Amino acid sequence: MKEFDGVIKAALKEDIGTGDVTTRFFVPLGTRFYGEMRTRDVGVFCGGEVAKRVFALAAPGSRVTIVKKDGARVKKGDVLMKVEGPASILTAERTALNFMQHMSGVATKAAQFAAVLKGSRTKIYDTRKTLPGLRRIEKYAVRCGGGSNHRLGLYDMAMIKDNHVAFAGNSAEVLGARMAAMRKAKPGLKIELEVDTLAQLKAFLPLGADVIMLDNMAYADMKQAIALIRAFGKKTEVEISGGVDLKMAARYAKLGADRISAGSITSGARPLDISFEVTTK
Repeated sequence: MKEFDGVIKAALKEDIGTGDVTTRFFVPLGTRFYGEMRTRDVGVFCGGEVAKRVFALAAPGSRVTIVKKDGARVKKGDVLMKVEGPASILTAERTALNFMQHMSGVATKAAQFAAVLKGSRTKIYDTRKTLPGLRRIEKYAVRCGGGSNHRLGLYDMAMIKDNHVAFAGNSAEVLGARMAAMRKAKPGLKIELEVDTLAQLKAFLPLGADVIMLDNMAYADMKQAIALIRAFGKKTEVEISGGVDLKMAARYAKLGADRISAGSITSGARPLDISFEVTTK
């Protein structure tokens, strides 16, 4: 998990600062500890490798045994990780737990969406509604929960949203010219186009977007829109978005879209409750 070292080191610096004064003055030198991380919740575990890296950086000499792998279904009382080492494991504890709890919460939320879409052609996708600095970690957690990642940032996929459409004067001709220019400059980069009315869809469908997002449309309109897109060509993917919760996702899956994107997977995930109890050795 060295790919996450930048954010891990920043988190440790934020928490430790000039030093862990409590452990320094209240724990005798040479004391060694053994601890177990256990879940107090039911969900999908994620963040074990990240937590192990936290201990490696903040508690040199510690030994970490991962009991549950990332993506494992866990229940209350399950042991997730065992840690043995010097007093500095107490220094690393909070940062390790913060990552594990948050990542497990995201993975659990993604798994809930994936479960209600099971058996349909529709897959659940995350969005860019992530905590600043934690996007890669959160998107990793989404994958562990059975979800898929939308674009990582503004650079790896073009998404033409309502503001871009308005700036083009709602003109299919103008949008088409700009899409052609982008394809020439960035060959192979996907283009997604957001529409919120059937009139927009009919006007923009011939432009050849790779993905068409139906944003906050009524159910009946979405049904008609998907039929129009499918009739036009099989290559264009259909995405549904706009405040989708679990109940809505289950209903929308019946429409046969390729994907549903939900920002709540990351922005609305409740951290999994995980404890770390230690004893001296």
